[in-house]
Amino acid sequence: MIEAINEQLLRAIGVGVALVDRKTGALHFANDTFAEWFGQSEDAAEPVQLGSLDLHAALEKLAAEGRHTVEVSFKMGRRTVTVAVEFNKALSKENLAVLVCQNISRIKELESMIDSYAMMVERNTHEIRREKEQVEKLLLNLMPRTAYEEFKSFGAVEPRLFDSVSVMSVDFEGFAEILMANDPALIVSELNDIFTAFDRIGEQFGCERIRTMGDRYFAVSGVPDPVRDHAGAVAGAAERFLAYIERRNENHSLKWQVRIGLATGPVIGSVVGVQRYVYDVFGPAVSRASEQRLAAEPMSIRKDQTIAGLLDDGVSQDGAGA
Repeated sequence: MIEAINEQLLRAIGVGVALVDRKTGALHFANDTFAEWFGQSEDAAEPVQLGSLDLHAALEKLAAEGRHTVEVSFKMGRRTVTVAVEFNKALSKENLAVLVCQNISRIKELESMIDSYAMMVERNTHEIRREKEQVEKLLLNLMPRTAYEEFKSFGAVEPRLFDSVSVMSVDFEGFAEILMANDPALIVSELNDIFTAFDRIGEQFGCERIRTMGDRYFAVSGVPDPVRDHAGAVAGAAERFLAYIERRNENHSLKWQVRIGLATGPVIGSVVGVQRYVYDVFGPAVSRASEQRLAAEPMSIRKDQTIAGLLDDGVSQDGAGA
């Protein structure tokens, strides 16, 4: 009665037990679960076959280590069953080994599911990180980093009044005629190269590009981070812009004639829009810089009196100068 109960219990928990001759590998005893897995009966004369396991090698490791555990997989119908086989020396019989086998197929399936889930999570995390970087890069193209950090933290950028900053407004003489006379793809490629170069030059001088619109390029110094010599920053960048265009015209068939207007004064800076975010600045200095640009001769820089006085270049009223 007790043996029957034990057998039922072992079957219920998926455990097979056997006694094996350590010298010959012959089976001396096996419960029903063990026999169901490996097809052996009690007192089998032939060595037990545990799937593809090398039984003699396992018994040698048992002799050397005193205990040995290995996993065995085999087919039962359409299912693959994985069993953990633990070899132990029998306490009462030196020539016998006790094999305790436990079905770990479900554990293996769960491990496989966990591994697949972990790979999926890692892949999704990588995609989310990549998309986040792309969004961050896009937003940094739309607003200064300081404004972006404020927007990321609070979901909005508080409008700020900047008492004294310098503004630069740039466009190209005869842009409409150039646009009509050339392939649009060429124009876009040219503007992309030029504005990218302007961005790099402006960054070197402490200027922040605010926006581009067609052939217009608009940058400031002193927004949103203060710059001590903001007038000198936009003036220096403007001179480098002219030098860059002159060198470019020497090596390109399409010739550009740039006009630049500079001004200094107060502006308001903030993010504009709810669904399409754009950081922009407004104020008298912006209007005056645009007016100076429109009045400038091709390949020249025109300053209004506010910035001319700060630059100490002898210009006391609106006028051209480089």
